[in-house]
Amino acid sequence: MSTAPVPTAACALAIRLADAAGAVVRRHYRTPIAIDVKADESPVTAADRGVEAAIRAILTAERPQDGILGEEQGSHGLDKEWVWVIDPIDGTKSFISGRPLFTTLIGLLHHGVPVLGVIDQAITGDRWVGVDGQPTTLNGQPIRTRTCPSLSVATMGATMPFPQPGFARVQAASRYTVWGGDAYAFGLLAAGFLDVMVEASLQPYDWAALVPVITGAGGVITDWQGQPLRLGTDGTVAVAGDPHLHAAVLDLLRAD
Repeated sequence: MSTAPVPTAACALAIRLADAAGAVVRRHYRTPIAIDVKADESPVTAADRGVEAAIRAILTAERPQDGILGEEQGSHGLDKEWVWVIDPIDGTKSFISGRPLFTTLIGLLHHGVPVLGVIDQAITGDRWVGVDGQPTTLNGQPIRTRTCPSLSVATMGATMPFPQPGFARVQAASRYTVWGGDAYAFGLLAAGFLDVMVEASLQPYDWAALVPVITGAGGVITDWQGQPLRLGTDGTVAVAGDPHLHAAVLDLLRAD
C-alpha cells in the first residue's frame, strides 16, 4: 500500500460524493427508467449517468488537479498523483430489477495504489468506508472479516460462474456458493458474512474501492496470481477474509 497518509479532507470529500450519489439513486430507484445497452451488452440508465455526473461536478470544482477514471464518462489524468475512480452504479442489473444489491463505488488511488474506498448502498443505508492504515467501518462501526479454517466450510461468492478451471476448483472445494451481489457481496465479506470472493474480467472502477475496504477489515485481495491490484492488472480478483484461506484459494486458481 502507499506510504503517504490519506488526507483527512479526501476522506470527508469521499463521503460527500457518496451522499450526492445517493440522492440521485433514490430519485430513480424503482421508477420507470429507460435502459440503454452498451457495446459490451451491459445495461446503462439515466441513473448511472446522473450519479457519475454529480460526482464529477464536485470533483471538478474541488479537486481539479486530480485525475478521474469513471465507468460511464471516461478518464483523464491517470498519471496524476491522486486519481478518483468511480462506478456510479455497480450492479445495474440489480438496480433495474428493483433489487437493493447495487452500490456506488468511490475509490482513490495514490500513484496507482488504492488507498481509499467507499461502497455505498443508498437504499438500505449501508456504507462501507476503507482507508489505508485504518480499520474499515460499516455505518460508522469498525468491522472485521471472520476466521475460516478451510475451504471445506467456506461460503464463496461470485457474480457468475466463470469458465476457467481454477474457478471451478475453488467452487468445488467450498461448502456453499452464493451468486450475484457484485460489490455488495465484497462488503459482506468485509463484515464477516462471506469467506471467499472470486471474480474475473473486472475493470479498475469495479475493484479500486474494494481494496481498502477488504484490507482494512483484515482480509486479503489480489489478482489470481497473488499480485496486488493496480492499474494495468488483468481483471482477475481473489479475496478471502482469512489470509490462510486466501493462500489455499490461490493454490487452486494457479494449479494449471
